[in-house]
Amino acid sequence: MTEQELRKKLELLRTEHRDLDAAIAALTEAARQNAFADQLQIARLKKRKLRLKDQIAIIEDTLLPDIIA
Repeated sequence: MTEQELRKKLELLRTEHRDLDAAIAALTEAARQNAFADQLQIARLKKRKLRLKDQIAIIEDTLLPDIIA
């Protein structure tokens, strides 16, 4: 992938990560107000969010490699 493609993918992953964060917050709030909450759905969203975070870190490391001084 080119640097431009990586940056575009990185932005898409960050957007999805923020969207998942909002969805998790909404479901968690609904769970507090309502005893009938889909804890399994919340857990799945959290796992997806963690996978996205890992993918973001990999792309960031590719774009900004560590410089040993």
